[in-house]
Amino acid sequence: MKEYKTVKNIEGPLVFVEKAEDVAYGEIVEIETEDGDIRKGEVLDTSKDVVVVQVYEETRGIGRDAKIRFKNRSVKMPLTEDLQGRILDGTGQPLEGPEIVPEEEREIVGNAINPYSRDMPEDFIETGISAIDTMNTLVRGQKLPVFSGSGLPHNKMALQIARQAEVKDSEDDDFMVVFAGMGITNEEAQSFIKDFKETGALERAVVFLNRANDPAAERILTPRMALTTAEYFAFEKGKHVLVILTDMTNYCNALREIGSAREEVPGRRGYPGYMYTDLAQIYERAGAIRGKEGSITQIPILTMVGDDITHPIPDLTGYITEGQIVLDRSLHNKGVYPPIDVLTSLSRLMDNGVGEGKTREDHSDVSDQLYASYAEGKSIRELVQIVGEGALSDRDREILSFAESYEENFLRQGENEKRTLEESLDMSWDLLKELPSNILTRIDPDIKNEYLEAGKDE
Repeated sequence: MKEYKTVKNIEGPLVFVEKAEDVAYGEIVEIETEDGDIRKGEVLDTSKDVVVVQVYEETRGIGRDAKIRFKNRSVKMPLTEDLQGRILDGTGQPLEGPEIVPEEEREIVGNAINPYSRDMPEDFIETGISAIDTMNTLVRGQKLPVFSGSGLPHNKMALQIARQAEVKDSEDDDFMVVFAGMGITNEEAQSFIKDFKETGALERAVVFLNRANDPAAERILTPRMALTTAEYFAFEKGKHVLVILTDMTNYCNALREIGSAREEVPGRRGYPGYMYTDLAQIYERAGAIRGKEGSITQIPILTMVGDDITHPIPDLTGYITEGQIVLDRSLHNKGVYPPIDVLTSLSRLMDNGVGEGKTREDHSDVSDQLYASYAEGKSIRELVQIVGEGALSDRDREILSFAESYEENFLRQGENEKRTLEESLDMSWDLLKELPSNILTRIDPDIKNEYLEAGKDE
């Protein structure tokens, strides 16, 4: 390893070094300032004359006389089963407790799962949240993002899922959570740490926290550190791992910041043209592999700028993932938690994981009927604003009443309230019984007769 003093320029988190030797993309770089302070980074780009180094920490204090050392190795995540129950920073270093003594180290870039080797996701994951379990079911190996907005309780819901989620009919120690917070405030970080510790969820979790005042370069590492850890536990230790990534908007903003510092030609709204590929490299690391016991399920969370679902981040995410859970501001303003808009939400793999032998025979039909009746109820609610409630038929009033009851009694759920799927389905039937039986056209007649009370008005 040779030492050089060839710093040419510094822009934001990037240090431009006159090329001194052949270096590889992703190679670790050590930078020593004049004061003897050691900063770490990695090679982001290399050309004939200049090497671009992405610094993980502040570049303040790095001058032209800084000593540059190329380490001839790439960024790796130290891995051991003892990571379970630990809280780490965005680069994988412990925020508290002893240093990590790894069993092995792995490069964090990872690879997408070979499509030929993938197992079809079909095992139901119970989150304990009725709107997800009943109508937008999450299955093992799926990537199901949450589309939220500024000020909506997406982090609260993420913590609730982290506490409550489980794979049915599996051992408790077969399931774990890898939680990665990116660009979060100190207040949010302390809230996450407190919640994981006080609820006992930390015992089956590995938590990565990258704060908003941490360098943008570190934010690029965090999801890859988390997914490398998830792959170790899933495919080496046979665990079913749920990876929660929040907030992917902060991650993409870090991409834009670094791209701007590199003077790259910007794409849509200033984001790099390669953002789709970059996001795909993260999302496609979810799944189950044929012959392997474990699996990785992803719930990426992103805040939509201006609640705009056509913004590049949710737009590109939607192309890669298998549906979305959308949080609704109007429901939030009405005090409904979690404010999930089931009509714009979708789990594309839901049909693979529900039904007889998987969840319950009535699950799919009940979900379809709730969707249809609630959609009609919301349409009638909009109509009332124009013509008034006096113009409604008796049927319209019943469906409008159902929509109100659906939001108040089914969607509304306590932050610490865990409902089993059976409880959620039974609640659904209690709601559907408020409607005349002839309205329930989405439910198989045999199932309807079995679950509806005998003698209910037709």
